[in-house]
Amino acid sequence: MRKEIEIAIQTLKKGGLLLYPTDTVWGVGCDATNPVAVEKLYALKKRSKSKAMVCLMADLKMVENYVNEIPENIKDFLSQQTTPTTVIYNHPKNIAENLLAKDDTIAIRICDNYFCQELFKYFKKPITSTSANISGLASPKTFAQISPEIIKGVDYVVNLQLESVNTKPSKIVKLEGNGEIKIIRA
Repeated sequence: MRKEIEIAIQTLKKGGLLLYPTDTVWGVGCDATNPVAVEKLYALKKRSKSKAMVCLMADLKMVENYVNEIPENIKDFLSQQTTPTTVIYNHPKNIAENLLAKDDTIAIRICDNYFCQELFKYFKKPITSTSANISGLASPKTFAQISPEIIKGVDYVVNLQLESVNTKPSKIVKLEGNGEIKIIRA
């Protein structure tokens, strides 16, 4: 595990793309603060830049560095969740601008996957996360279902959890301007 973390961190620091396990499906990601790396990710996915991607973060303390405010109701809401939950926050900061949605929001998930938590501990920055597929195609449920185009297009494939099956993406909620929490995907 230690070697995988070290290589993944070096890849991220160089602006590279990772193929890695998350708390939901296999993800492709990069340093969420590096606009050149984010551009490479959009190109690999053949994804429209109008479709924003998720940022994974270690905890609410890390989130505080990238959004202007975390309302108490969202903290309470997250503490009650039993499945991975992505929150769309308004007016992010310190994130690559090409990662932001057109309405000046960012989707953030606190990822409790052990590998990702170790990455955050040493990399100390958020990483993007998008399913390991070409945009518009089905998300792979296992590593074996990931297309060769994605595997060849990343700079490093994390050699962990290759046999695990993750079939469910995260719940998504949006923090409205009035503080209301709106369910986007249950």
